[in-house]
Amino acid sequence: MEKDPECISYLTQQQAVEIDALLMGPSGFSIDQLMELAGLSVASAIAEVYRSTEYNRVLVICGPGNNGGDGLVAARHLHHFGYKPYICYPKRTPKPLYTGLVTQLESLSVPFLPVEGLPQELSNDFDILVDAIFGFSFNGMPRPPFDGLIYGLLSARKHDQTFQRSPVIVSVDIPSGWHVEKGAVNSEGITPEMLVSLTAPKLCAKMFCGPHHFLGGRFVPPSIVDKFKLQLPPYPGTSMCVRIGKPSQADVQAQISLKNVEKHGEADPFVQFQKWFDDAVAAGLKEPNSMALSTASKDGKPSSRMVQLKGIHGEGFVWCSNYGSRKAQEISENPHASLLFYWSGLNRQVRVEGFVQKVSDEESEQYFRSRPREIQIGPAVSEQSNVIPGRQFLHQKYKEIEEKYSDGSMIPRPEHWGGYRLIPEYFEFWQGDESQVHLRLSYVAEEIDGKISWRRTVK
Repeated sequence: MEKDPECISYLTQQQAVEIDALLMGPSGFSIDQLMELAGLSVASAIAEVYRSTEYNRVLVICGPGNNGGDGLVAARHLHHFGYKPYICYPKRTPKPLYTGLVTQLESLSVPFLPVEGLPQELSNDFDILVDAIFGFSFNGMPRPPFDGLIYGLLSARKHDQTFQRSPVIVSVDIPSGWHVEKGAVNSEGITPEMLVSLTAPKLCAKMFCGPHHFLGGRFVPPSIVDKFKLQLPPYPGTSMCVRIGKPSQADVQAQISLKNVEKHGEADPFVQFQKWFDDAVAAGLKEPNSMALSTASKDGKPSSRMVQLKGIHGEGFVWCSNYGSRKAQEISENPHASLLFYWSGLNRQVRVEGFVQKVSDEESEQYFRSRPREIQIGPAVSEQSNVIPGRQFLHQKYKEIEEKYSDGSMIPRPEHWGGYRLIPEYFEFWQGDESQVHLRLSYVAEEIDGKISWRRTVK
């Protein structure tokens, strides 16, 4: 369920302060109750959009106030939802409520990282960055260490030259660096992919242009709704969050025309792919990273199957597989392969042809470590392309490995499992049209003076 953002009430800073006072006064809520509900709302919104199997490593950056407390609660729930959260909490509040939240996370072995212990490039180590630094009561310019942390979030939003997937940013109530009413008044504010407004959206949320805006905090009583004449969306079922203004497939499709695709086609096919992939994500298409991988044996017999794109880096498209599978055998005999992405909601497809090579052991290990423990067991159990007695055989192997490493020790990556990279030699971007006069943008790799360039044609 979603709600038109034009029909929603947006709060000034003063109204937000007054509503908080009423919630913790006549309405009978305590701060820890509100924090628990807010943090659960944030975690629920994240889980609704970003699956833990694809976006597992979460860095939650917490400020010194209530917004930081919401982040701590969200991290606990994300842990129970199957994510792997890390906490950066540089200015800890010594009140019992906050020390209790820290103790709860420490009892779950959730790591706390000092600012100086954070990686220089956040995009290399995390899939989701939760901005729980400043809330609606913050005024002025951020001071150290939060100014540096905000800069780190800004840097993580930029795709690097290898087009590795950048982590998504989720802001709690107010994107840090924004004015609560005026929004991003300068270039120092964060531009998150997801904003989770709490209680009711603040005025700055009108300037939010990301693909995912949620409202959380299912606790506003009728007396406050009536007093402030609030228009809030109904929460679906038992959900703790509700989407506001989801960009529908129709919205994205309306921006697509054959003339625009031809006119604004990029010179670099990797940039073109990233634009179309971002469109598919913004349109809310299911599993936009699913792709058909086609291989052929040494005598030319083809086979196809669906796999999941894990990243676009090292000048190629990366996925992971069992090295003993049929596709692996065919790749070893004939390294030429193709990938096909099909986004029916946008009437688009992308075909990529090239040659395949294994990624390094270090890269395979890095991805394997990013997976949840229960997902790490799968590759060790898998008997791809081999005949097995039945599914019970796999269940038994899974149970044996689960018990073997029940003490929390590291599950080793199987030698027969790792990554592949397809290095493109040809791209074709297909844009369908109701007239049946479709458009194709093709890119062919050419070597000039020892460097690869791309020749683009329109068909």
